[in-house]
Amino acid sequence: MNIIQKEFQLIRKQRGFHIITDEILNHLPEVQNVRLGTLHVFVKHTSASLTINENADPTVREDFESFFKRTVPEDFKLYKHTLEGPDDMTSHIKSSLLGSSVTVPVTSGRLNLGTWQGIYFCEHRNQAGPRTIICTLQGIMKAII
Repeated sequence: MNIIQKEFQLIRKQRGFHIITDEILNHLPEVQNVRLGTLHVFVKHTSASLTINENADPTVREDFESFFKRTVPEDFKLYKHTLEGPDDMTSHIKSSLLGSSVTVPVTSGRLNLGTWQGIYFCEHRNQAGPRTIICTLQGIMKAII
């Protein structure tokens, strides 16, 4: 069993839901050498999150943003933790609801996602800084001939 871990910064994203599957694979080409394993992806921030969902129709990502705006409104009167603005506490809530990591099976050198699945990076801040991702790939490597 081999284990590889890489830490990298995402290309800066605006607020919203962004498919980052290809960006992850660009930083982790070793995935193609794994016969059987898992990829764990973790975001090192409390106001951003990760999830897996629809990768084809961009309106899904727009609907996610619309849902969270209604469900967790940015209203100073509702929260105490607002030092960094109206999106401060709301970003932490959204991050906790979605989670800070995802795990994906790796099979025959590919992420074993469903046909319409992609890894989403969810930016909950209006003015976010750089975001750091840690990917841990573990598995049985393909035989090198």
